[in-house]
Amino acid sequence: MTLFDLTPVGLAWMAVAILGSAFVRGYSGFGFSALVIAASGLATSPLNFVAVVMLWETVMTLQAWKGVGPDVDWRRVGLLVAGAVVGLPLGLWALTSISEDAARAVISAYVLAMCGVLLIGWRMRAEAGRAANLAAGLASGIANAPGMGGLPVAAFFAAQPMRAQVFRATLIAYFPILDIYSAPLYWWHGLVSWDTLWAGLIGLPLVFLGNWLGGRHFFNTDPKDFRRFAILLLAGLAGMGLVKALL
Repeated sequence: MTLFDLTPVGLAWMAVAILGSAFVRGYSGFGFSALVIAASGLATSPLNFVAVVMLWETVMTLQAWKGVGPDVDWRRVGLLVAGAVVGLPLGLWALTSISEDAARAVISAYVLAMCGVLLIGWRMRAEAGRAANLAAGLASGIANAPGMGGLPVAAFFAAQPMRAQVFRATLIAYFPILDIYSAPLYWWHGLVSWDTLWAGLIGLPLVFLGNWLGGRHFFNTDPKDFRRFAILLLAGLAGMGLVKALL
């Protein structure tokens, strides 16, 4: 027996996926959870790595906290959390009530849709108000059922005329709160096991290494251009996951 019943090939695939996803996160600040979950769907149930990714994301977010406090828009954080409090239980109830292949198809279709939104570059003329932030939190909560609550919030923030420092700091403040709220709900729905803890510990060195290597920007590529590459890579993984679910 291995972690999540992965074969040796599956374990090797996940090791490469974790290292590569952490590298993308370190280089462009984008896509770690979505890449890992999308990649895991090709080797096992994508729900197996939901809680594991939450552990890794929490560690990386806490690493990035230093110095961002003054730039956090706490009003936005509060509205996002309020929406997520309602959205996450709904998302978990829906996702854990369907089969593994159906879950894989839903997750892959969601990722493909978000990749399309990010690639199109949707823009708003002014910053969003209270209702829109609540709605974004609701969408984030639902999307965090498979561990990908960051994609809708990142797309929502990117569409607004926000200062880069506020954008980054507000996301860094929001995600640990979302993860703390998510943890007991993941456990309640059976998404946390001993395999979760072992996978989290075993994969942590790969997460640190990939994040460190990505942060050194070895490629002569602008992080924004590299983020586009990451979105296309994510879309490719999601597409393969959707094909696997349909077949």
